Amino acid sequence: MVKIKNEGVLLVISSPSGTGKTTICKKLLEYDKNIHLSVSVTTRKKRINELEGIDYYFRTKKEFLNLKNENSFIENAFVFNNYYGTLKSEVLERLENGIDVLIDIDWQGTRQITKEMKGNLIKIFLLPPSIKELKKRLSKRNSDSIKEINLRMSKALKEIKHYDEYDYVLVNNDLDNTFQQIIKILETERLKLSRQNYLFDFVKKLNLS
Repeated sequence: MVKIKNEGVLLVISSPSGTGKTTICKKLLEYDKNIHLSVSVTTRKKRINELEGIDYYFRTKKEFLNLKNENSFIENAFVFNNYYGTLKSEVLERLENGIDVLIDIDWQGTRQITKEMKGNLIKIFLLPPSIKELKKRLSKRNSDSIKEINLRMSKALKEIKHYDEYDYVLVNNDLDNTFQQIIKILETERLKLSRQNYLFDFVKKLNLS
């Protein structure tokens, strides 16, 4: 019997706010226990009920910048006066052990990861069914002012402009259908020869002439 040990799949999912990305990521993690959600390093303060290594790796600004100078991140960003980054070692180690890694990030982070991974990843972008529906979803929070909603809409529209930098683009008309499409993408990508490391030794043992 062939011992199967495939290389893990690095899956990046991006979308404008209000497109259902967070819900789909949660469904993926519940559906497939071989998928690991990447945990980011951050310099922001830990909130109540947040756990080290589960929600984030909490580090000081000095510690973060040291990691950055050591080229320890496959992507990093400065958002609202705090640093965030994805550890290269954590991602690569899991991939080498056949564990799939899921990263929920915007187009700017995806660009960095693409450069760092030299294209060895799957990039999926989720689009809303319409601008009208997107605004409806972004307006659901009653606490948000008109100004805040318009700001989020403006950011969402800028995000959408980068859809063509991804491998797969899905219109999220129906959450369950979109989820099933992502599962099919994952299953197909896992079967690619470049990720089936065991096959090289297997073929050698066939003693092909």
